[in-house]
This record gives sequence, structure tokens and C-alpha cells, in this order.
Amino acid sequence: MNLARFPRLRLAHLPTPLEHLPRLSQALGGPEIWIKRDDCTGMSSGGNKTRKLEYLLAEARAQGADIVLTQGATQSNHARQTAACAARLGFDCHLLLEDRTHKSDPDYTANGNVFLDLLHGATVERFASNPDMNGELAKVGARLAATGRRPYLIPGGGSNATGALGYVNAALELVTQANDLGLRIDHVVHATGSAGTQAGLVAGLRGINAGVPLLGIGVRAPRDKQEENVYRLAAATAALCGCEGAVRREDVVANCDYVGTGYGFSTPGSIEAIQMLARLEGILLDPVYSGKGMAGLIDLVRKGRFQRGQNVVFIHTGGSVGLFGYVRDFGFQAPVATA
Repeated sequence: MNLARFPRLRLAHLPTPLEHLPRLSQALGGPEIWIKRDDCTGMSSGGNKTRKLEYLLAEARAQGADIVLTQGATQSNHARQTAACAARLGFDCHLLLEDRTHKSDPDYTANGNVFLDLLHGATVERFASNPDMNGELAKVGARLAATGRRPYLIPGGGSNATGALGYVNAALELVTQANDLGLRIDHVVHATGSAGTQAGLVAGLRGINAGVPLLGIGVRAPRDKQEENVYRLAAATAALCGCEGAVRREDVVANCDYVGTGYGFSTPGSIEAIQMLARLEGILLDPVYSGKGMAGLIDLVRKGRFQRGQNVVFIHTGGSVGLFGYVRDFGFQAPVATA
């Protein structure tokens, strides 16, 4: 699997650390839990999308683009990382932010990722909830092209075969790190949403016949839809890498029991998971993706799905900036001044 033949810009701090979580493992009394720190990729506080943007923005540069467009929810980690990477490379950046939650809390609508989008110099266009935001992206791209701009359009989450190459590479990186540590990985778990991260991991692990099962914890779609979206993209990604047919439908597994009210809403489980990681390991998760992914892992450990003696790796996809849009969900009381 030769990824060097694909254009790539080096933006991320790689390899990201693979760390043991001893206190969390002890608290749960089950498997040894490890964490792949893709919150440490570097650009604008890090996150998983930077891996994808290394390939996507290389393609944008090769096509002579002068402005990058993408879409996501109001507190999109992908939009923030796109804005940061575009700034570093000298592209203009225009973001289409979709209101998927109808929240009016200014912490949510203007703080966190939204603040950083603007800080990185991106322009922002807001949309009501829309099932075809990639269609809206195409319309805005055509509008800009009509004015003489040269737009490059990135689908939500950077989730196409080019973007998924970033997580094919992450799969190779993870297996190499585990080999160097003498670590037998029994399972990999992560949050899955727009499908690109899971698709790339599946294509990469299957492409090298790693024999490591992967579980995506869904944050938005029902299981059947999520798995089908991931499978289609994983198969396309494997074909792009020259491994057509390597991915089987049974390789794609998602558990979508932890979505809660819906995308963009925290759950009691995600709040518990965020607090546990913060207080036991000093690591920050986010309420939308990594918090729900970890909530799923914690619950499955408690139910005996993963057991003592196993090694489970959690892929931390980043997003802690989004915490500042969810302050009220934690119910903390303001400290009282003392003399």
C-alpha cells in the first residue's frame, strides 16, 4: 500500500502519541485502554481532520484553487481545522455552517469552534438545517466561480476517498507504533460520523491484513445507514489505494446506541465520559464526537463486551474546543469569592 504516490502537504504533527490510560483502565476494571492522540495533530488545537486535509489541500493546490469551501454543523471541528490549514497555506476559506440543533445559547453560536473559524480569517455563511448541505456547497462554489474565483470544494468532514487517505495512513501508523511497543491490539474504537475516519481505518487495516477489528460509535445516523455510508467510502478508498475488493461488508461495524437526542446534543454518558477522562487522565474530550465515542466504550466495558486481559485502543479524534459551546451542559456552579 504505497501512499507516497498521492500528493500530500505536511501539516500535522505525526505520528501522534499512543498512550496507556492506567487510571481509566483501573477505574473500569476491564481491559487495558490505550488512546491514540489525534487531538494532538497540531493545527488550531488539533483533531482528526488535519490528516485528511493534508491530502485534500494538496489536491486543491494542484488544481490551482484560490479559495477553499467546506460545510459542517455550527460547532464543526472540521470547519475550524479547514480554516486553520487554509490560513497556513495561503488559501481564502469560506465555511457553510448548518444549524442542526436550533440552539440560541451564544456560547454555542459564537464561541468555541465558531470563534476560531473567524480568528483564522474564514468567512462564514449560516444555513438552517438542511439534508443536502453538500448540494448547497456546490451552489456556493458555482456562485464564486462565476465571479472569477477558483474554488475547491471539500465535502462535510473531508469525507471522500482523497480525504480518507489520511486515515489509511493513520492505520499504518498505529500498527507500526503497536509493533514497536510490543502491543497486541484486540480492538480499536472511535467515534464515527461523516464516515471518512472509519472508512480510512477500515481500508488501511484490511489493506495490510492487520487482523484488528474496528468499532465505530455512531454520533448521528442509525446503524444501517452509518455502516452503509462507511462501507461505500471504505471500498472506494481501498480501490484508490490499489486494494480493490479488500474491504468486506462485515468489516464495517458501528454501534449507534449512544447518539441520544441527536447530533450536536450531549448525553449523560458523554458528560460522564468527558469528566472521567479529565479527572482521571487529564485529557479533554468533546461532547459531539470523542465524548460519545468514549461513552460507548465505557458502557461496553461495563457490560463485559471488552474484558480484562484485552488491549483496546481508542482513537481520540479531537474537538475539545467545542467544550466552550457546551458549558451549561455540565451544570458547574460559579466559584464563590472568599476573603
